[in-house]
Amino acid sequence: MKCVGILIKFLKGIKEFLFDIFEKRYLIFELVKRDFKSRYLGSTLGLLWAVLQPCMMMLIMWFVFTFGLKTGRGPGGVPFICYLFTGMFAWNYFFDSISSSTNSILEYSFLVKKVNFRLSILPIVKLLSAFIMHAIFFFIVFVVLLVNGIYPSLYWLQLIYYFFCMMLLALGISWMTSSMNVFTRDVGYIVSIILQFGFWLTPIFWSVENLPAKWHIFIKINPMAYVLNGYRDSLIFHRAIWRADSHSAAVFWAVTVVLLFSGMVVFKKLRPHFADVI
Repeated sequence: MKCVGILIKFLKGIKEFLFDIFEKRYLIFELVKRDFKSRYLGSTLGLLWAVLQPCMMMLIMWFVFTFGLKTGRGPGGVPFICYLFTGMFAWNYFFDSISSSTNSILEYSFLVKKVNFRLSILPIVKLLSAFIMHAIFFFIVFVVLLVNGIYPSLYWLQLIYYFFCMMLLALGISWMTSSMNVFTRDVGYIVSIILQFGFWLTPIFWSVENLPAKWHIFIKINPMAYVLNGYRDSLIFHRAIWRADSHSAAVFWAVTVVLLFSGMVVFKKLRPHFADVI
């Protein structure tokens, strides 16, 4: 009965939060525009550098693995550059959204003392701002796939589902990190280190099949592995959602729901004390 009560409370909190987002949708839109402009359009080459930096990193990694390590083909015989770029496409959004949303409360500290403003939407602003760059990178990946003979199909529509999955995962984490970062700035550094570890532990430029079978369980409990594989299933392999690994899906949703609930609880507990330390 206690678990049922917790579940009902969680669903009620989600319902109230979604209603609040809908009610303040115009404010959120304006904050997203302001955030994007301040991050990328503050200088002449701001947006250009935001695109060039991750693209150069992807090209360097492609060059090293293709010509240095002689990795011409990825799993399934697809060109390695396609395998790499689709993985980086998903990871860059996750990295950017978590990194920026961790500092969202501090960045918008002038809103903390506004009684009628729901601070829990600030991480949402960062997630939506990061989506703009994610959409730009989609066209870069689109061109790379076309050049390598991989063409659009109805399976590409599955990206909507996998992006929704990634956004929920990022939101749960962001509620926790952004609220905790108000009280100790060490959280930002810890998040940065964890994301660096996550980059190497997530199959972005390597395949799970290359690992011994006993290590596969550690990849399956990594929620971003499910999202990355979903992006590749949709864009490259044209594999339907229901044909994906059901165990990975179950683990992903279990982890994501726990993080969402935990993030909601932590944020709600710490919210009344923000004004005391800002």
